[in-house]
Amino acid sequence: MLKSSIGVFDSGYGGLTILKEIKSLLPQYDFIYLGDNARTPYGPRSFDTVYEYTLEAVKWLFSQNCTLIILACNTASAKALRTIQQKYLPQYDSEKRVLGVIRPTAEIIGDFSSSKNIGVLGTKGTVQSESYLIEIEKFFPEIKVFQHACPMWVPLVENNQSNTEGADFFIKKDVDLLLKQSAEIDTVLLACTHYPLLLDKIKNHLPENVKVISQGYIVAKSLAGYLQRHPEIETKCSKNGTLEFFTTDSTEDFDKHSRIFFGEKVSSKHVDL
Repeated sequence: MLKSSIGVFDSGYGGLTILKEIKSLLPQYDFIYLGDNARTPYGPRSFDTVYEYTLEAVKWLFSQNCTLIILACNTASAKALRTIQQKYLPQYDSEKRVLGVIRPTAEIIGDFSSSKNIGVLGTKGTVQSESYLIEIEKFFPEIKVFQHACPMWVPLVENNQSNTEGADFFIKKDVDLLLKQSAEIDTVLLACTHYPLLLDKIKNHLPENVKVISQGYIVAKSLAGYLQRHPEIETKCSKNGTLEFFTTDSTEDFDKHSRIFFGEKVSSKHVDL
């Protein structure tokens, strides 16, 4: 059988926190990870630009014989996924699939909240798209969703400043601004794949009764369920347990930083999109 990996795409390193959970749950499959580190961050960019960049990545992963691609990036999922699914795939190859991280999260996030008040922390792009408001309402119309953009958090993580006083300052400031919107928030969703690396500090600035939800395991479990429900896709995914990493920027930098996100040594190759 011709090797057909599951593609995992992110604008940078954050998607590695998703891939880590997917690989743990589904170790038998082959995976290709692509990080568009040369053009990160996607958060502040326009819808058109994010769509253009994401589509280039999707096309490249398809050229590597991926049948299924996960956009392990909230901004790409918010700004590009729907257009790719509805306009590009039907014309390009109706048998291939591109999935995101927002819908799987929206499908279950309401189960964590007793007060029916949920806070969402994300990038500017994810928050402005209102994708979480739209998707959560489909599954939990009774839930009130409060959002706040945290533009400094990704740079803090990617510049290895997570454990500094500066990180504490920005995290406290943003958490306080979110909680100010509703005293009844009892669940906070980290709607950016970088944010789990700030989890301890985020918890330090939240009341003890507030649950903090990361997406990695949710997305991994959702993918496992999707493969079970869609044997026509699952049978095309090869199973040799391989893992390949690609970056649009310096492989040396990618390999150095990736260990923080993925938890083990990474050896990447360079690609131009």
